[in-house]
Amino acid sequence: MKASQIIVTPLPQADGLTKPRPVLVLQELKPFDDLLVCGISTQLRHFVPKLDEIIRKTDSDFPASNLREESLIRLGFLTTIPRSKVKGYVGCVSEARLHRLLSQLGSNLQPTSLPPRHVVGVIPARFASTRFPGKPLALIAGKPLIQRVVEQCQQARSLREIVVATDDERIFNTAKHFCRVELTRADHPSGSDRIAEVAERIVCDAVVNIQGDEPLIDPAVIDAVAGALAGNEMSTAATRIQEPAEYDNPNVVKVVVNTAGRALYFSRRTIPYLREAASRPAPGQLAAFPFLKHLGIYGFRRETLLRLVKYPVSPLEAAEKLEQLRALENGIGIAVVQVAYDSVGVDVPEDVARVEKILATDGRR
Repeated sequence: MKASQIIVTPLPQADGLTKPRPVLVLQELKPFDDLLVCGISTQLRHFVPKLDEIIRKTDSDFPASNLREESLIRLGFLTTIPRSKVKGYVGCVSEARLHRLLSQLGSNLQPTSLPPRHVVGVIPARFASTRFPGKPLALIAGKPLIQRVVEQCQQARSLREIVVATDDERIFNTAKHFCRVELTRADHPSGSDRIAEVAERIVCDAVVNIQGDEPLIDPAVIDAVAGALAGNEMSTAATRIQEPAEYDNPNVVKVVVNTAGRALYFSRRTIPYLREAASRPAPGQLAAFPFLKHLGIYGFRRETLLRLVKYPVSPLEAAEKLEQLRALENGIGIAVVQVAYDSVGVDVPEDVARVEKILATDGRR
């Protein structure tokens, strides 16, 4: 099933019964494999101006719709269904009608109410690195590191396109053979600023910022972060801290979330402080509370990203040296998806052998 198709699915009726009814697929909701649909009815008297639309027999796409009579496309009757609930195919409407309906729907809803349709994965890549110069081009089991990252991203179902964002001609000339590459300015203060330059010039309505030094990034994590943008301006991922060595390591960023799964705060300190277990060693504290480690992947609505990079560095951001705090200080909520995945990054040359060993063990050379 895909957007623009008319399908049959069981829907609740006014009499309380559930009956098979035609609906129009507006969008596929990845990575959940659900469908965003709206109702179709022959009761034209229920037409709502500036929201619903009538498909008439004189319309060019009426024959392809296979509807028996003129019908009302009811954007006011909006729901999501799993693919398993699809009971049949009826026909389809034109792409022009679909785009018109989505535009009409968007004008009646908050921007973040609908999942983004065009999500692009952007991988910032710099040649200069204090601990590992030329890292993106370092060979890992015969392939450049940046290619390994791109290939993992290409397995993500939510991404329409993968773009490497770099200010270096050497990286550009290597990466152009396996994905799209965008040359950016060399003076960007952060990775977010670099991807914002790319987001401003490409076609997209959301981007996922993927670290260029994680050759084993799980595509499912990318999909989860992209999926969390359905109701949020920003998203990221976290995993439970398991290793005592990470408990009070300032290079391991911690995050606390509210009951809705949105970030309350990020810190290099261990948060929260366990008053009743403060005297316990790290293993005891990890057993007493599910501390969360922040993973360096971000999803942004395009307009949110472009707005965020225009804000000045915030006080908390400057204190902790964590740019995501700029978003929180300016009222931008960040959805945090919790995943059973821990990042394996390449920070120094010695990490190459470690990653190659994992690849060999997994049979992924």
